Amino acid sequence: MNADFINITPENLADEHLCCIIRSKVTHPGIEAKRQWLTDRLTEGHVFRKLNVKATVFIEYAPLETAWVPIVGDNYIYLYCLWVLGDYKGKGYAKSLLEYCVADAKAKGKSGICMLGSTKQKAWLSDQSFAKRFGFEVVDTTDNGYELLALSFDGTTPKFAQNVKTQEINNKELIIYYSMQCPFVYQTIEVLRQYCDTHDIPASLIQVDTLQKAKELPCVFNNWAVFYKEQFETVNLLSVENLKRILKK
Repeated sequence: MNADFINITPENLADEHLCCIIRSKVTHPGIEAKRQWLTDRLTEGHVFRKLNVKATVFIEYAPLETAWVPIVGDNYIYLYCLWVLGDYKGKGYAKSLLEYCVADAKAKGKSGICMLGSTKQKAWLSDQSFAKRFGFEVVDTTDNGYELLALSFDGTTPKFAQNVKTQEINNKELIIYYSMQCPFVYQTIEVLRQYCDTHDIPASLIQVDTLQKAKELPCVFNNWAVFYKEQFETVNLLSVENLKRILKK
């Protein structure tokens, strides 16, 4: 196993690839948007660690206090993403990355690590069954099946912010909250924006561009959240076909 991992820093951010979208020549706008988002996050203790190859093998986490999610807790780490794809699966890389996160959290005197999960695995959330094998347990839930998983070092646990619990808004239009934390968001939001404009679909596409906005969101969030007819739908990024199915409701 190639164990040559590196951490993204302000010094190497401009030169390192960011794993999710692999490009050799053409600059991808989603990657550049993510670089800009990381510019400020890295100074807040955000960690992006990856295998030193051009592949999707990485972990991304931050202090919960500065993590862009509506979760509250004292002295926790929030795990945004843990992904190992393609030929690199099954070789122990995910285990090495999560062990690094756990060791880093303990070295920093943290109380534990938490992440967003669901009773049914969602496509755009990290593998919660893998996390549970590491000792993560469900510590909070929503009425529609989302879960907060935590690996506690001292017996304390985080929880969803109170504003998350109802997961309803007073607006019947299509509402999408998004941040540029995920490189796939840029292209997805532009495709959906064009589709809604072309088909005269009332929609509000709201960029979550501050920590305060993220903490006050009316739903679970890991960089994306969709409402329709006042009801929360999903944290999954949508294709046009996915959107059409929601709009038929």
